[in-house]
Amino acid sequence: STMRKTTDSPHSSTDVSEGKEKLRLKQEVGLISGVSLIAGTMIGSGIFMSPEWVLRHMGSPASSLLIWGVCGFLAMFGALSYAELGTIIKESGGEYIYILRIFGSFPAFLFAYTSVILVRPAGLAAVCLSFAEYAVAPFYPGCSSPQIVIKCAAAACILLLTIVNCLNVRLATSVMNVFTAAKLLALLVIVVGGLVLLTRGQTQSFHNAFQNTTTGIGAVGVAFYQGLWSYDGWNNLNYVTEELKKPEVTLPRAVMIAIPLVTCLYLLVNMSYLAAMTPSELLSSGAVAVTWGDKVLGRWAWLMSLSVALSTFGSSNGTFFSGGRVCYIAAREGHMPDILSMAHVRCLTPSPALLFTSAMSLIMIISGNFTTIVNSFSFIAWFFYGMTISGLLYLKIKKPELPRSYKVPIIIPIIVLMAAVYLVLAPIIDQPQFEILYIILFIFSGVILYFPLVRFKRHPRFLQRVTLHLQLFLEVAPTTRDAN
Repeated sequence: STMRKTTDSPHSSTDVSEGKEKLRLKQEVGLISGVSLIAGTMIGSGIFMSPEWVLRHMGSPASSLLIWGVCGFLAMFGALSYAELGTIIKESGGEYIYILRIFGSFPAFLFAYTSVILVRPAGLAAVCLSFAEYAVAPFYPGCSSPQIVIKCAAAACILLLTIVNCLNVRLATSVMNVFTAAKLLALLVIVVGGLVLLTRGQTQSFHNAFQNTTTGIGAVGVAFYQGLWSYDGWNNLNYVTEELKKPEVTLPRAVMIAIPLVTCLYLLVNMSYLAAMTPSELLSSGAVAVTWGDKVLGRWAWLMSLSVALSTFGSSNGTFFSGGRVCYIAAREGHMPDILSMAHVRCLTPSPALLFTSAMSLIMIISGNFTTIVNSFSFIAWFFYGMTISGLLYLKIKKPELPRSYKVPIIIPIIVLMAAVYLVLAPIIDQPQFEILYIILFIFSGVILYFPLVRFKRHPRFLQRVTLHLQLFLEVAPTTRDAN
């Protein structure tokens, strides 16, 4: 059966089955926790950084609001499609495990290889850059912050997160909870302030709101990249399917509650920005929420900068905290080096995976900026989202007999697949860039590694020695899934 296709695991079958059994006994994520997990991951740095770039690419306030609304619908359709996949393949791991079970080992390896080396570090780098933008903005009032200062602050953020997450899991989760409160407070302040401005008649940005709208397919595609970046996390619950209470009920319900709430919140925040600023003012702002605070809160504007910095720091901590999950599962399936599935013997944290993610993120911060990193991240992400959704369509057409407690209408995954194809091809066709070519070459460079190392298991002897030395140096040891 295609659904059972997998590679030999480097761990024993006993370990894997025991890990699964133990995880099944710990199904502690209910509906409220599931909604919090989705919404808390989605509301990160994007809503404080992307509005400027969506407006820049779309050219008019009304069309940018339209993009934000369509992005919400697309995230909703994608999450509903993933909910059906989660009730067919009841395993944690998200896209990786779905691609592995449906298409087999090779495409799953390409996903894991790209995700561990590029996608997750890129996501972390982008969030930390947005944290740095807001953290240093108060020190440069009335002008843009120097790029070198922003990059140094972002690098310091990554190093601090590395220390926190490697030392103590409980400390990392406490940091996440505290900063989630700051995130919601900042957004509520912006929404209430915007409603007050609109009731006072500050609607000049909405006069002739569609004027200067861009229609180029490439520009619209890049605007979608920036908008969808703010919705990233809609698929987060699929990474913890094995830990859900009644996943066949909780998964679709949590999606149907969380994503419409976030979409409404994002639209209100964008309307608040446009009520406080003209489009030209919004475009010239390096940190939109800080500019909004200067105009609306007056001498209390520093509170907005502080709140957003705390919010984005919390979001980056969440991204970092969950970063080892795909890495661990891929290593368990034999698609990543064993060292990346190990945990610290005393702290019980996946420190090798965290250190690797940290190193890759630092490289991306040095070599790129927020908008180029987000565009690269989005291109790769939607390439694999499209592959996963095509897997769902394959199962719906070819294997309708598979048990599934929740079924999404087939038109919804078709729409998501069409959107994924558009988002991958539009920037290439309209404005081809070397960055996209490099990304495509990188994805398929995994072929060079897959066949000798995974398919034929030709591991050079020095790799075993390196793994042993790293184990001793980092004080880590192999662990089963429940311990991770």
